[in-house]
Amino acid sequence: MSFPKTDTRVSTSGQTSHKVPGYGIQIGYRTLSVRVEDRDLPAKPKVSADPADAIASIDVHLINPEDVYTRYSTHPSFGLEGTAVQRRSKDGKNIISPPATQYWKKAMNYVFGGFNFLMWIAFILTLLSYQPLGQPAPQVFVLGVAILLASNLQREYLAVLLVIIVSATFYALVDWNASRIMKSIKSLIANEASVIRDGKQQVIAASDIVVGDVVVLSAGDRVPADVRIVQASSDLRFDRSLLTGESDMIPGALDATSDNALETRNLALTSTFVVQGACTGVVFATGDRTVMGRLVSMSGEKKFKLTTIQKEVWFFTKIISALALFFFCLSLLLYGVWLRRTYPGYDTTSTAIVNSIGCLTAFVPQGLPVCVALSLTVVARRMAKRHVLVKNLATIETLGCMSVLCSDKTGTLTAGKMMVENIAFFDNHFSVRDIHAKVSKTLEPKMFAGIKALHRIARLCNAAKFDGATIDRPIEERAVKGDPTDTALLRFSEALSIPSLEVSASGLLESWTKNFEIPFNSRNKWALTFMTEDGSAEKEPGSSWMLVKGAPDVLFRSCGRVMQTDGTSIPFGESERQRLATLQNEWSSEGQRVLALCHKSLDGVKLGLSPNDMEELMYSEVQDLTLVGLVGIRDPPREDVPSAIETIRRAGVRVFMVTGDFKLTAVAIARQVGIVSQERIEIIEDVRAAASEKVPPVSRYAVKPDENDPIRSLVLTGEDVSSLTSADWDVIVGFYSEIVFARTTPEQKMKIVEEIKYRGDNTVAVTGDGVNDAPALKAADIGVAMGSGSDVAKEAAALILLKNDFASIPVAIEMGRLVFDNLKKVTLYLLPAGSYTEFMAVFANVLLGMQIPMTTYQQVCFCITNDVVMSISLMYEKPEADLMLRKPRNARTDRLTDWRLFVQVYLFIGLMLWPCAMGMWFLYMHQQHLSFYDVLLVFNKWQDGWQHYPVEQLTEFVYVGSCVYYVTLVFGQYGSLLSVRNRRVSMLHSNPLWGPRRNLVVPCGMVATAAIAVINLYGPGLQRVFDMRPIPAMFWGIPFGFALGILIMDELRKLIVRTYPKSFIAWIAW
Repeated sequence: MSFPKTDTRVSTSGQTSHKVPGYGIQIGYRTLSVRVEDRDLPAKPKVSADPADAIASIDVHLINPEDVYTRYSTHPSFGLEGTAVQRRSKDGKNIISPPATQYWKKAMNYVFGGFNFLMWIAFILTLLSYQPLGQPAPQVFVLGVAILLASNLQREYLAVLLVIIVSATFYALVDWNASRIMKSIKSLIANEASVIRDGKQQVIAASDIVVGDVVVLSAGDRVPADVRIVQASSDLRFDRSLLTGESDMIPGALDATSDNALETRNLALTSTFVVQGACTGVVFATGDRTVMGRLVSMSGEKKFKLTTIQKEVWFFTKIISALALFFFCLSLLLYGVWLRRTYPGYDTTSTAIVNSIGCLTAFVPQGLPVCVALSLTVVARRMAKRHVLVKNLATIETLGCMSVLCSDKTGTLTAGKMMVENIAFFDNHFSVRDIHAKVSKTLEPKMFAGIKALHRIARLCNAAKFDGATIDRPIEERAVKGDPTDTALLRFSEALSIPSLEVSASGLLESWTKNFEIPFNSRNKWALTFMTEDGSAEKEPGSSWMLVKGAPDVLFRSCGRVMQTDGTSIPFGESERQRLATLQNEWSSEGQRVLALCHKSLDGVKLGLSPNDMEELMYSEVQDLTLVGLVGIRDPPREDVPSAIETIRRAGVRVFMVTGDFKLTAVAIARQVGIVSQERIEIIEDVRAAASEKVPPVSRYAVKPDENDPIRSLVLTGEDVSSLTSADWDVIVGFYSEIVFARTTPEQKMKIVEEIKYRGDNTVAVTGDGVNDAPALKAADIGVAMGSGSDVAKEAAALILLKNDFASIPVAIEMGRLVFDNLKKVTLYLLPAGSYTEFMAVFANVLLGMQIPMTTYQQVCFCITNDVVMSISLMYEKPEADLMLRKPRNARTDRLTDWRLFVQVYLFIGLMLWPCAMGMWFLYMHQQHLSFYDVLLVFNKWQDGWQHYPVEQLTEFVYVGSCVYYVTLVFGQYGSLLSVRNRRVSMLHSNPLWGPRRNLVVPCGMVATAAIAVINLYGPGLQRVFDMRPIPAMFWGIPFGFALGILIMDELRKLIVRTYPKSFIAWIAW
């Protein structure tokens, strides 16, 4: 029968006839078209300092391959000599220099970004309060605040806010630290390339490539430099999305298809990828002299883009800033229309502005932006220790939202160390270990003649190659360039040597020549090689063979005969097909990958045809094949996978397998690693039956399994996926917790990811290591590639497991959840004191007619010192015990700040903290014989003679009282800090001094804030400028009681939540 031909050839029109949809990598580069004038071919390319002119002068694509070798003094089979490499390496490393950083833009963002613009408003208004609004007698205190907010006010006309200097310094330090860590992490990626030097193919660091190197590229490789293609397979395809922004596959060619170097298809340009086929080329440019290097120098710095968590914090910033400005304006408005007229003399315009500034400073959680950057950096460092490369810090937080993990099988769930375990002919099958024993026992070795034919296909129809640098080592220790399946067949055929049957790998390679090949791809599911025996006449029988290997269920349809162990063949009818299909199912059920090895004599086939014509001929000949035998390849699961999947599933994340392998093999591995746990596995018919009965969901967000639903398992093939309707997908995503997708193509993998993402508010992660996984990795919310995987997969992924450690995935999920958890705790810590209690001081002054119990200086100082120092300690918190037992966070509905958090802030902790601070203010006034009503609703009566006190004494009472309020707030926050460290667990089981939740940064932060308070109260300069005063000893001790009280109350709340999880208290718990 005729085998259906997939459209992978280069068409005569020069256009790609097959397009693979995908998601392009988001970068700042797009297509650059450069007009190239028709001209005579120069002997050497012109050198120009202008990048555009340099690109336009490229002409290597216009000369023939022989002239390419001559121009760059290299050889197609020998490559460069060692001396030539040393000489040319003096031109510099093959590294593209990053665009110059525009530091002035960064500095402007540090100074004016975040909440700092509110501080600018406060600064300007403070200066106005001193001059001219403070005339005729400007207050020294106002000047003091100006000094706090400005640097060298009297010596410089342009004042720079000290608050902004502190904030900007924090932002700059954290940003610098994050950049340093990310740079060190990315240096862990080993970018390598395969080159021919001194007649040997070897793998070297990509940075060591020089002009003239002969580079060998295969599917999945990143192009390491600008290369002129001199040899190519007919199905060669490139992904140029990093260069052009377009995700369509671009065919490769040997001859120029355009005068424009950016448009021609016989150049492989730096940072593009080989996604199909193979080629050999000569390097004509490296480093900054490549097309990509010149484009980088032309484009400058990439645009800054807010990450997901930064967007959420920015949203929170806008809300807080709007509230701050609203209350600031309201305070000034009340002064202007009410206080100034009703209570003349209560406040001057200058002091009213300064006091209203408290509304700005009170609402500004200065520690939050710093903690966002710091937390991501801290977690990135922790993940780096686990050899997990995070390309973008935003990915870390997204990991915490992961609800579905779609994992590839080979090289991801399995070790990727495939070994041929069994071989089979029609009439016999045996393990590889028994081959020599069986052959040696027989008196007639020719009874096993079929082994010679099978060995020939395994060795010659193989794209894997040994690294020339390790060729002297034992076979199992040699490095191999190629995919795992070809590697297994290569090691098997190289190790198999049976002299009595003339089975020898070295003899094969010496006596056969490859004329044409069609590499394996996920659409054909097979690979083909056309070989001719050396020294044979073209028409001599048995001199030319087409060798094919691939999926049995695909190739069985193209086979007309089947070989027996003795080398004879019989017709391949339905009964024979069923017999071998049964054996395939048996091996597959044991977790083996089964390949069919076939051949066909092509004696008399005309050689020397064009690549397109030859490919057309090969496709037409894939019929009436002889099935030589089956090969069973075992790829054991990684040892860490079952426990990792158990942890991931316990965290509420569903794990699906998406593979191109045979259905039974996929299910067997899925059972072994814990993806499938049910005895009964449903199929497509069960899905359609359920879809016909199921009521359509009200919303696509509601399509998810219910907690009380039983666990259901499902297996679908690629053919099933192609036929699914929207209603079918609703059932699949909404009903099943365990799914195996088998025999899928790259397009189907991407469709699976998109359909799952569309439903149930799912955040989808995809793991993979091959070229065929790249589209799905791009389409996913989080792409996870293995460090040993293809360059295409690693470029498409957001996360790379450098040590191929699948157990790092649950750690990454935990770290992502930890980031969000800690930021929520920071917000919860900052708001009760830093916003609520400070604002109540301003509120009491404006509306309740009492002297302001917390000065603007104290509020600003508290925000930029105490808040920042204490909140940073929360960034070093370790995960809570139940963090990986919670449901994944819904990125659409679960916000950083929700109503439950505000209940905790304003109706629980804040409602205890500000009355305590205010009570201490009144207690101090009471000790000075000023009763509650002598302080409250006084307004403009607070002047000389009030309650028989001179105004100087009354003012001194306010100074000391404000310091009492400040100190109460400092120590009261200790209780708040210790409370927010845990959502449910008691402090007794998670203290910061020892145990699993040890965090010594917490006590260090407490000591630091206490020291700041002491310096503020007892510093002579601060007493003189900011009216800070020492306070009685009792007011240093009582606040610790308040902190303990807040902690005890929160412990009681947590106890109720743990004891009565269905109670109202548990329902409103944050």
